[in-house]
Amino acid sequence: MNFLAIDASTEACSVAIKYNDKQFSEYELCPQSHSLRLLPMIDSVLKQANVKLTELDGIIFGQGPGSFTGVRIGIGVTQGLAFSAELSARGVSTLQAMAQQAFDNKGEGKVIAAIDARMSEVYTCYFEVDEQGIMQAKTEETVLKPEFVAQYYQDLALPAYGVGTGWDAYPELSALKSNADSPEILFPTAVAMLTLGQVDFAQHCVDAEHAQPKYVRDTVSWKKLPGR
Repeated sequence: MNFLAIDASTEACSVAIKYNDKQFSEYELCPQSHSLRLLPMIDSVLKQANVKLTELDGIIFGQGPGSFTGVRIGIGVTQGLAFSAELSARGVSTLQAMAQQAFDNKGEGKVIAAIDARMSEVYTCYFEVDEQGIMQAKTEETVLKPEFVAQYYQDLALPAYGVGTGWDAYPELSALKSNADSPEILFPTAVAMLTLGQVDFAQHCVDAEHAQPKYVRDTVSWKKLPGR
């Protein structure tokens, strides 16, 4: 099957296409510019693959957790494209996508993903690889104060390979990860989401109007503007 994958849930903007067993992708760090960059990047990979959106079988999207605005932009674009091309859509966790990158790129089969959630909190989840080479969550995705993360994982055999921005934002977590210094994998990619989203796509996809984010928490992170 042939898919388009879209992610705008973090500082990175990422798109990828799998078409006729060939893969095309673009990735860009562009904080605050996702709404400007996402559609041109999608157009670019469609042209690289020489395919029309209507020739694909579905759209895979980053459903979060991550930036509230970024997640909504990604899902909004997904819904618009899916409606126009009459395609189904499937959401993929940003935390799981980073864990999948760690396995695909580094061969790491036990991973803790941690994204800086702002407001002195971190989105986190622990993953292990299954027999099919897919990283599966072994805990619930959650948002925690950094001081409670070690307690959350107290029953696991740690350390594990760490991915995400949460490790640099909260150095007190470092004892939980096996890799020293800043993680090489800080943001999810649409390429990893292709790997995850195409697994049993037909069983997990939804119509465009039912594509939904996974925020993990409901409180929006914001900063008061000067003079307000």
